[in-house]
Amino acid sequence: MMYASEDLRNEHKGILFGLEILEQMVNTFKRSDTVDTKDIDEMVNFLRLFADKCHHGKEEGLMFPAMEKVGIPNERGPIGQMLIEHNQGRHYISEMGKSTENNTLQGSLFVEAAKGYINLMRAHIEKENSVLFPMGDQKIPMDVQAQLLEQFEGFEEEIMGKGTHEKLHETLHKFEEKYLKSK
Repeated sequence: MMYASEDLRNEHKGILFGLEILEQMVNTFKRSDTVDTKDIDEMVNFLRLFADKCHHGKEEGLMFPAMEKVGIPNERGPIGQMLIEHNQGRHYISEMGKSTENNTLQGSLFVEAAKGYINLMRAHIEKENSVLFPMGDQKIPMDVQAQLLEQFEGFEEEIMGKGTHEKLHETLHKFEEKYLKSK
């Protein structure tokens, strides 16, 4: 990898895959008026750990500050908008978590929060991939890009812990079998 954004774009693929599964969970609920609350809890865990804590953590703690240093605006700029959307995403994740409290599914809360999150994140990822990251690729010097890639690796290991990334991807694979291959 040459650019730090390549690592983040790869993570976007995993998040988009998770969104596809989440969308099928919503469709399952709409068809049968039920979906396994444990599956929702596991998906919320994936979104909290991988999409938010790891991925957004890298962006907010490392990538966005590097972009600001080279003149990409935060306040009233593209970075500021991405930060607003990260917070909106956290709200939707929290609502999905609340939808399964006490092992009782509050279906309308789950559907509303999941659909909001799916729509938000698909648009958000498109903006980062097509607008913000190309700006960073152009302006952040290559030596800083290399440092960012190293920092991403250290951040992931420190924040997620060894083996967590793999476990989360195993969860997605399990859900792929259950929700995507059976549709």
